[in-house]
Amino acid sequence: MTAIPTFTGDAHPYSGGDPYADYRTTDFPFTRYADLADRRLGGGVIAANDEFFAERENLLVPGRAEFDPEHFGHKGKIMDGWETRRRRGVSAEQPWPTAEDHDWALVRLGAPGVVRGIVVDTAHFRGNYPQAVSVEGVCVPGSPSPEDLLADDVKWTPLVPRTPVGGHAANGFTVSVEQRFTHLRVNQHPDGGIARLRVHGEVVPDPGWLAALGTFDVVALENGGQVEDASDLFYSPATNTIQPGRSRKMDDGWETRRRRDRGHDWIRYRLTAQSQIRSLEIDTAYLKGNSAGWASVSVKDGEDGEWRELLPRTRLQPDTNHRFVLASPAVGTHARVDIFPDGGISRLRLFGSPTEAGAAALATRHRELS
Repeated sequence: MTAIPTFTGDAHPYSGGDPYADYRTTDFPFTRYADLADRRLGGGVIAANDEFFAERENLLVPGRAEFDPEHFGHKGKIMDGWETRRRRGVSAEQPWPTAEDHDWALVRLGAPGVVRGIVVDTAHFRGNYPQAVSVEGVCVPGSPSPEDLLADDVKWTPLVPRTPVGGHAANGFTVSVEQRFTHLRVNQHPDGGIARLRVHGEVVPDPGWLAALGTFDVVALENGGQVEDASDLFYSPATNTIQPGRSRKMDDGWETRRRRDRGHDWIRYRLTAQSQIRSLEIDTAYLKGNSAGWASVSVKDGEDGEWRELLPRTRLQPDTNHRFVLASPAVGTHARVDIFPDGGISRLRLFGSPTEAGAAALATRHRELS
């Protein structure tokens, strides 16, 4: 496995021009997984011990942090992130914070699951970022309050040990804890600011909830579906196609670059579990002059199964939700949508329910990871 570069120390003071020109970042292998803390999935920052300069909710705002050098308020420079006040010691003789002093924020994951990697982004915090960060996780059912999570009998599991970080940088950490988590506690030592938090991992849904639903979208991200691969990610991630709700703008779907050959584009998915699929939707919302011309959908049962076509190559209309009822249920563990020749779709929905074997596998995985 390739080591993840570590960024430490201050960035240069902002001197004008593009504020991201000297931003430090790299490609993190775990970002192929979905962001479990995504606001679209229901993620939220439910509490923080201090947010004097900038609100905790900024941590999960979609998109990268913005910087306006002239934006000041009554409390000082207004930053697009979560920023706490400067900690002080107990006396003139001891003006420095202790080694144990730190600030914290509680994050509710929108989709509970196994965390594969975390990005603590300090963009634009050049000299006011934390000296170090640490992250812990916990699995608590239901909708616990901050007081419930901070109770003495709640046991937090370390995900990222206390580690120095750099200013104006994407600080990435691989996580290797095979457990299901519902909440994280992000600590900054001793104080400072973090622009964005991204929590990449695999969704592990509650099998009891899915059983109560009966028929549901078996490829949806929030239900445990996952994008395994795609032919083209030039304009937007393929994971957008299994996000909750309908697309609200063009870049909230999946769009490929323009092909200049005789090929076509595709996405391959892993379903929640082995499932019986009864109907499907292909939505091209907000894709008006660039929607796919035609699409087909196939499924296979097992890694070594043969692909079987559910929906033959079918003409798609721009900015339209297309619905198809299957003549008979199709069983599969994986799905694939092929678009011809290029363009995009905003959402794919596969409605059905787990088979008996699929439901048993879901229950076993949930039990082992919890």
